Amino acid sequence: EPKFIIMEYKNGPAKQKPLCLVGKGLTFDCGGISIKPSAGMEEMKFDMCGSAAVIGAMRAIANLGLKVNAIALIPSTENMPGPAANKPGDIRKARNGKSIEINNTDAEGRLILADALCYASEQKPGMILDAATLTGAMVIALGNIHTGFYTRDNNLRKKIETAATSSGELVWPMPLVDDHSKDMKGYYADVTNLAPSRGAGSATAAAFLEYFVDKDIPWAHFDVAGTAWHAGNRLAYAPKKGASGCMVRTFVEIAKTYK
Repeated sequence: EPKFIIMEYKNGPAKQKPLCLVGKGLTFDCGGISIKPSAGMEEMKFDMCGSAAVIGAMRAIANLGLKVNAIALIPSTENMPGPAANKPGDIRKARNGKSIEINNTDAEGRLILADALCYASEQKPGMILDAATLTGAMVIALGNIHTGFYTRDNNLRKKIETAATSSGELVWPMPLVDDHSKDMKGYYADVTNLAPSRGAGSATAAAFLEYFVDKDIPWAHFDVAGTAWHAGNRLAYAPKKGASGCMVRTFVEIAKTYK
């Protein structure tokens, strides 16, 4: 049964806009009707690692007693075929009123993140950071070494790089430009959940998410598809197999200096 999880931590100044963390919580993703190959599908239990990172960061923020106001939002479900499943060609309406054309049901994480980002924007936060095991394209681009992130805000980019350096996590800024946004324009709807070309698949996914964020709010998207699990050989504190906990430390470092 799908759930929308909201976590709140209030320990900062009353007038401080909250730091908002959003995590993709797909508890299992077989691709839906656009089903994945069976080989490797057992690893799709890790498709909730973005949400786990957000929950872990919130727990650490609370345990450290940081003087900050923070909100975590986690859309959680699984993506399975069935009589009520999304179908290719379906059109859905997001929380902000934008219509979405579903061209592939395996591009589902961005659909649940869309509503979460709309809700996040409604909270009028000072910053939105989202983490998601979103695309195989990111794995091809950066492997399991760096976590790629997207933002158009140069000040936020610098803060992220500084925080990641302090935490010991490796991140890499990726390009997000208007051409990526144009690729996500829909034919029958405002936007499509999958670009017509396979190129720049992680960037176009980020561009899709951007349609659901208030443009006045600093926002960054972390695609942790390559670093969320089985990255223990890169991270001394992580197990050799299983989830790595990537981005927990970076998010906590950002919270430490959040104003």
